[in-house]
Amino acid sequence: MSSGPCRLEQPSQPSSHMMVRILVGDCSEEDRTLLAVSAKEVLAALQSGQGVELDGVRLHGDLMLDALPLEAIPKTEQLPALVKERFDHEQVTEVRIIKGPLIFRHVDIPGNLATNLVRSGYVIFQGPVSIIKSTFRKSVDFSRAIFQDQVDMAETTIGFEGFFIKAVFLNHVNFAHTLFGTHSRFHKAVFAETASFQEAQFQGLAELLEVEFHQKANFSQIRFALGTGFSGSQFLEVPNFSEAVFEGETFFRFTQFDKGGNFRGSAFRKTADFTEATFGGNSDFSRVDFEEAPQFTDEAVKDGLRRNPGLLDPQNLAGLFVLAGLILVFFYFLFRKRERQGSQ
Repeated sequence: MSSGPCRLEQPSQPSSHMMVRILVGDCSEEDRTLLAVSAKEVLAALQSGQGVELDGVRLHGDLMLDALPLEAIPKTEQLPALVKERFDHEQVTEVRIIKGPLIFRHVDIPGNLATNLVRSGYVIFQGPVSIIKSTFRKSVDFSRAIFQDQVDMAETTIGFEGFFIKAVFLNHVNFAHTLFGTHSRFHKAVFAETASFQEAQFQGLAELLEVEFHQKANFSQIRFALGTGFSGSQFLEVPNFSEAVFEGETFFRFTQFDKGGNFRGSAFRKTADFTEATFGGNSDFSRVDFEEAPQFTDEAVKDGLRRNPGLLDPQNLAGLFVLAGLILVFFYFLFRKRERQGSQ
């Protein structure tokens, strides 16, 4: 925000393609409440085919995207094969479409933002979605959303639930430094391009069950504070879990690592269950800290852990301490012997 009186700026020449609201000046909490942008206004802009850009504002009310009108699905040649197959399987003939970009920067969102689609239907975002350095004080639900362009939610805070159930990300996704809240679900989501969760934090239960990662996924230095599930998911490229911290029980049961996985330097504070997980390539479990014995059924990984359990393995640490003690005793007696010889 710039200096001067608090004010809500709009373009001098309003665009038929974009609704723009930018809060500038020295704004108090009272100013932010008084100048809040209505969720109804945003919904009306989306319904008219406009994109939306909000910067520094407070969004008043719940933004429920299922209130958008249904439209015929785009021509099949405009749809990727995986989307077309899903529509055919679910017999989808109508969807809700958001044509323009959705851009939130430093936006305070006290209400809910949701597709509000539980068992059927989809919302197609044809433009980029960028919600950065913003705060969802309640929940955000992008379930059954199809993102045709890039998605950027870096450095955003989600207070409660963050749901992305059956969401399809067709372009690059960025959740770096995102703070997820009490419960996060990505059940049966598809990441068709690269995805970054680097240094994100999941404060509550994290469910990434039966998720497809078609390109590289970066989970390096991520922190999962409670239970974590990747069971049934598939990584077509090598995922990066280096220096990740899993505080609660973690399940990678029946997970497919088609080209292996990178878990170098990660830490599992409780159960680490990789039962029936398959690793199609070389995997890096060096310097992994397993505070409880991990469960693997993949023989190649088990053999690798036996041959190179890592310096952080408790048994190895105990052995190092014993060895260090023996070396100290040896040098102690060697010093005493030379001392006696010198006195003679």
